[in-house]
Amino acid sequence: MSVATVSALAYYPVKGLAGIPVEQAEVGPTGLLDDRNFMLVEPDGTFLSQRKLPAMATLRAELAGDRLRLSAADAPDLEVPIRYDGKRRDVSLFGKWFGLGVVQEPAVDEWFSARLCTSAALVRVTPEHERPGWGAHRGLTGFGDAHALMVTSLASLDGLNARILEHGGAAIPMNRFRPNLVISGWPEPHTEDQVLRMTAGTVEIGYSARGIRCAVPTVDQATGTKSGPEPTRTLATYRREPAYGGGVSFGIKAAVLTPGTLHVGDEITVHEWIPEGADPAPATRT
Repeated sequence: MSVATVSALAYYPVKGLAGIPVEQAEVGPTGLLDDRNFMLVEPDGTFLSQRKLPAMATLRAELAGDRLRLSAADAPDLEVPIRYDGKRRDVSLFGKWFGLGVVQEPAVDEWFSARLCTSAALVRVTPEHERPGWGAHRGLTGFGDAHALMVTSLASLDGLNARILEHGGAAIPMNRFRPNLVISGWPEPHTEDQVLRMTAGTVEIGYSARGIRCAVPTVDQATGTKSGPEPTRTLATYRREPAYGGGVSFGIKAAVLTPGTLHVGDEITVHEWIPEGADPAPATRT
């Protein structure tokens, strides 16, 4: 097998907003530093995502020291101090009320509400935030759906796009899947499905579960508009996952077993493989 390396890295400061590509990243127990530490919520505390508001893809949040800088094509930039603690509110993901978020500056809520044409408030994880994931390796996560890392490979995307093109569709970019870590060098698509433990740079990563995809990959990340039915239509022809309720998968969700530093170009070393056809995650789902 050819040498696999880290092809790309990205983090998402605010859950659901544009990704920030980086050449290197510090990785802690909950993933890339500052990944999904912020989240937009409705007035009742329910999280907002591109599933409901695809235009979120066009909004950008970047960290500048202890300040958060927001930008959009149709509005002046806004920069505000980050509130690491203070007033808190209940927040929920997928119908589960799991904890609290730290309320941020009112000006931020006004900025997001104007851009998204709906009431939206920004919260940050609390200093004591500790939320476990699930799967073969549970790990911890911030405001991610349930895991620290989304890992994909270029071979998997190439295989998917070949099938899309065969049926007269247009190839899609990797950003549709919003990965944290993209791997190059594996000759076979979906090799990541069979990696139980691997090291990249000084970071040890453990497989948690298959990456079951919602409607977000049908959103054009450049325009913030739905452009489906691809890739879901094509994935449904060969990536159905009966053990996960029949959803379609692309990439894997993973836990950070040993924190460290990642760089684009770092070699991937697989320490333990999952036997072909096996998946240790569904039976341990909570």
